[in-house]
Amino acid sequence: MNPFARAASVAALTAALSVTATSPTVATPAPGGAATDRAHSQRWSAAWSAPLMRPSAAPWFRTWAVQGFDHQSVRQVVRLGAGGKAVRFRLSNLYGATPLRLSGASVGRAAGGAAVAPGTVLPLRFGHRDSVVVPAGGEVISDPVPLPVAARDQVALTLWFDGPTGPATYHQLSMATTYRADGDHRGDTAATAFTDAVRPGYGSWYYLGGVEVTGGRPVGRAVVAFGESTTDGFGATVDGDDRYPDLLAERLLAAGRPIPVLNAGIGSNKLLADSACAGDSALSRFRRDVLDRPNVGTVIVSHGMNDILRSGDQICGVDRDDPPVTLQRLIDAHRTLVRAAHARGVEVVGATLMPFGGAPFWTAETERLRRGLNEWIRTSGAYDAVADFDRALDPEGTGAIPEGYHAGDHLHPSPLGYRVMADSVDLDSLR
Repeated sequence: MNPFARAASVAALTAALSVTATSPTVATPAPGGAATDRAHSQRWSAAWSAPLMRPSAAPWFRTWAVQGFDHQSVRQVVRLGAGGKAVRFRLSNLYGATPLRLSGASVGRAAGGAAVAPGTVLPLRFGHRDSVVVPAGGEVISDPVPLPVAARDQVALTLWFDGPTGPATYHQLSMATTYRADGDHRGDTAATAFTDAVRPGYGSWYYLGGVEVTGGRPVGRAVVAFGESTTDGFGATVDGDDRYPDLLAERLLAAGRPIPVLNAGIGSNKLLADSACAGDSALSRFRRDVLDRPNVGTVIVSHGMNDILRSGDQICGVDRDDPPVTLQRLIDAHRTLVRAAHARGVEVVGATLMPFGGAPFWTAETERLRRGLNEWIRTSGAYDAVADFDRALDPEGTGAIPEGYHAGDHLHPSPLGYRVMADSVDLDSLR
């Protein structure tokens, strides 16, 4: 049976949810971040999120961001950090130059690859309509979908574009496969039509900024992991969900604390400077990607390595005359993040930067800056707690990640290294 034949019966449940948890279509200005949905912060909990980026064509990634989509369905699979009786989705056109027309969407339980579990596909609507126009620089929030989910469940979101989208707001490094099919395949449970995928490479997410849940057991305040590629998960297993934030969420669940851990890492991102292909600076995006998420209790800040390693916007091949990176500038930026979090009542855990001896970027000066920032994070008292990733991975202080614990580049952890990072976080420091 066509799953959309169930729409009439589902609509009644959706309407009932809407009475107690209104979810209007919301347009927000850009680039300044999504407005906080304060009225719903106690009813809705963030279960998944991704920091969004302007479309770019970084040479080492295959993405669909620059060309966008045209008469195509895009299926994206995400693992949720919290459960509930209903879900809703935040879709963003933050960096779009023109309005984005979404012709329709669906959601269901993921069943491996691009497949969806039969009998679980439900339409995703916006103000009770199948289609929606997302303003340039704005976002929309879907109507609630009565799809019961548990923490660590995977859901598959399918977006249908019956026309050209133009360049796509996206998240570059997903470490998860996204699938594409020609035509409208929202109702398909089989993976057959989704013959195109972001391979080889590390995957990307498109337009999807967040997933929220409501109606389940009380969820503790979310933890946001805020950082660079070592938070984003470069070096983890594609489709393996073994980045350090994933593994930290599993630890919390095993400890009887089903607290969502939201990943706000961006590969190659800088603390001090914006980048055309590596995202807005940490200072610029902190409010949007951390503080404006619903029901956040703690943020783990792991940032500054790319400022130390690369001058200007080298990651994009741009020779830029930026001010020199000094230890004091890095410290001042960290203090700014701590003050902003404390002003919102959010606890802040400072994470030390991991060693990178043996990597091409290593110099005596870059090592001096890394060690200096780490010493300040450990001893200044600016942070409420410290996650000492440096000492966890390099307890002997050699200045290098041991073999087997890095991804082959002496800079990014392997899945085993990410496990060490997750295990080193004091769960009592997460509020």
